[in-house]
Amino acid sequence: MTERRTGGRARLLLGGACAVLIAVSSVAVATVARADLTGPPGTTLKAAAERSGRYFGAAMGGDRLSDQGFLTIANREFDMMTAVNEMKPDATEPNRGQFDFRAGDAIYNWATQHGMRVRGHTLAWHAQQPRFWGSLSGSALRTAMIDHINGVMAHYRGKLYAWDVVNEAFAENGSRRSSNLQSTGNDWIEVAFRTARAADPTVKLCYNDYNIENWTYAKTQGVYNMIRDFKSRGVPVDCVGLQTHFTGGSSLPGNFQTTLQSFAALGVDVALTEADVTNASATQYAGLTQACSNVPRCVGITTWGIRDSDSWRGNENPLLFDRNSNPKAAYTSVLNALNAASTTVPGTSIPSPSAPGSVSPSAPGSASPSSPGSASPSTGSPGACTATYHLTNSWNGGFQGEVTVANNGSAPLSGWTVRLTLAGGQTIANVWNGVNTGTSGTVSVRNADYNGTLGANASTSFGFLANGSSSTAPVPVSCTSP
Repeated sequence: MTERRTGGRARLLLGGACAVLIAVSSVAVATVARADLTGPPGTTLKAAAERSGRYFGAAMGGDRLSDQGFLTIANREFDMMTAVNEMKPDATEPNRGQFDFRAGDAIYNWATQHGMRVRGHTLAWHAQQPRFWGSLSGSALRTAMIDHINGVMAHYRGKLYAWDVVNEAFAENGSRRSSNLQSTGNDWIEVAFRTARAADPTVKLCYNDYNIENWTYAKTQGVYNMIRDFKSRGVPVDCVGLQTHFTGGSSLPGNFQTTLQSFAALGVDVALTEADVTNASATQYAGLTQACSNVPRCVGITTWGIRDSDSWRGNENPLLFDRNSNPKAAYTSVLNALNAASTTVPGTSIPSPSAPGSVSPSAPGSASPSSPGSASPSTGSPGACTATYHLTNSWNGGFQGEVTVANNGSAPLSGWTVRLTLAGGQTIANVWNGVNTGTSGTVSVRNADYNGTLGANASTSFGFLANGSSSTAPVPVSCTSP
């Protein structure tokens, strides 16, 4: 597959990013598609996508908040929005520990006030980093990344549909991209996802990359193997974003649907997150839309801009609307493909009438339909859980550890607490998937609010980042429940 992207996206659409400075406030509730393939065809992109429970989104920069032509089309045609640059690391944390969400909030507020949901883009990336990251390495950079994720996600907690937690971390040969984040240790992506899950238990956590559309391409296989490994070990990844920047006359691979199906089979959603196509080929746009529509866990499509004048590839005229805001032939091809969808996203179909008190099935991987706190109470006795520590990474002056908490009994456990004793000079800098009390000496870590219930023979894990030598393990380690 031909590589189109370079290391850093051109910072287009940024000129007016700070022109509108609005604080996050109470906003209209975004509409969520409920699939009904028997209904009439949609006459807009969002209406056609919502027939099958999908979304159709776009990307906007802050300068478009004063562009009425853009806003008119966005409001009419789209039901998901992504900020081009305004939620990236350099924009949200210009100085260490000093966050600035005004530009991102302006886009968030406009989108949600117009009934849209919002995808967050992005938390950890080799490009557009806070300037102070350039002077950091090793554990210091790792800590800065974790602090950034926590700071940004705390601000948007419970408000976004999804986050691109990590962006573009693979090279074309299928190996990890050489970057300052990669130099902190091969597990940095896992740490980013675990940190993100602890920061917001409800938002979808996505890995996002380009040139991963061709199933036989080395980069695609590299990302696939990482996601497969993550799912097998319980690393909290919910979705994979395929940017879908297609160039030339044959860049839509014939096996694109196979790629989407293969990722989805791992138990993650897939989405086309930054779609644009050279000269807006109607054939290629129809093909990518059909492929998504044929895969039940392909949840939606986002184009990177709306009109050709909004595009970072503007000289290639790659979007669905021309510079005069007129829809192109590609627009019609996408609309028709969306209306022709024969599969729905799991959990979005309008349920048939059911008997009083019955509950519609939940989507795969979604929460139980029972109310919060309705989990069966634990009948296990205190001390029925076990905790096992292992070192996952170390460097000069710091290390990362992971503790696996297991219920070895036949009864479920509700809540757990692990105690571990750090050696002299060791201090905990960060914990994910758990809540710690203390940072040195004997430290206790209790479950987060989403991983406290363990069924019979089930397990979970939490991780931590520590300063100090890793030569002495933090033992003894014990676990009690509740």
